[in-house]
Amino acid sequence: MSKKVLVLSEVREGSLRNVSFEAIAAAKQIADGGEVVGVLLGDAVANLTGPLFEYGADRVVTVEHPHLKQYTSDGYSQALLAVIEQEKPAGIVFGHTANGKDLSPKIASKLQAGLVSDVTTIEGAGDDVVFIRPIYSGKAFEKVKVKDGIVLASIRPNNITPLEKVDGKSGDVSAVTVEITNLRTIIKEVVRKSSEGVDLSEAKVVVAGGRGVKSEEGFEPLKKLADLLGGAVGASRGACDAEYCDYSLQIGQTGKVVTPDLYIAAGISGAIQHLAGMSNSKVIVAINKDPEANIFKVADYGIVGDLFEVVPLLIEEFKALKVNA
Repeated sequence: MSKKVLVLSEVREGSLRNVSFEAIAAAKQIADGGEVVGVLLGDAVANLTGPLFEYGADRVVTVEHPHLKQYTSDGYSQALLAVIEQEKPAGIVFGHTANGKDLSPKIASKLQAGLVSDVTTIEGAGDDVVFIRPIYSGKAFEKVKVKDGIVLASIRPNNITPLEKVDGKSGDVSAVTVEITNLRTIIKEVVRKSSEGVDLSEAKVVVAGGRGVKSEEGFEPLKKLADLLGGAVGASRGACDAEYCDYSLQIGQTGKVVTPDLYIAAGISGAIQHLAGMSNSKVIVAINKDPEANIFKVADYGIVGDLFEVVPLLIEEFKALKVNA
């Protein structure tokens, strides 16, 4: 049976995050021929509706208010609940991002509904939809089916393929006026310390360094390799603890979870906490001097050698391939 499904789109620094388009693809599967409605919250987001239609949204609802310029759980929950009250959807899809992880349980609680979080795969459609999500730090997967009530799910970035883009597609945009009140927190300023360039959690290529990088300067070859491949730089907990890089780059159980197409691990031993954050990557390449390192057990390709010799060679090879392409 077809359903109406809302998708909470995410805006970062004035542009839509890729997870918004992945969420639309997930919503299409849940809707099973029903209507997919994109929801945009912010202080000036009306000009961002175009890409949502191009990636499959049937309609878009915007809520604009000065208090929505920066994310707060109070402000966003008031705005989204107003849209839910108006649209009365059968399902809502969030991105499993910092904002989505904070907001989705709050909305589920308000609606007295269950929440399926961190979904990596969706099987079936409509009433028969089954969500697959990792458990026990990625060591196992569980299948979840919502038997009754509203379907709430958050999807892990970089796992569900967006629908094919239809350039120039447009549709109906409606604005909902919401009075945002009783905010417990007002964000005056956001100081970003995160990496420049590609967002780590959405990057298609991640080059990560561990304690084997030995110093802050040791990350420079990894940055060059990441830039060459159009990817992002990550790190293990050990490298962050040793102050070789900022904690915003940390990948693992207590850091970010990434699922890129290519994950290059340089000087990372492969502790279980780190593997929890990257073991679902499509292709894993490990570079380590120790042939017994745990990282080789999950790697698709392993290079036993000094990363300071191997990484420059990789950079030269990739440069040559780019020139000849």
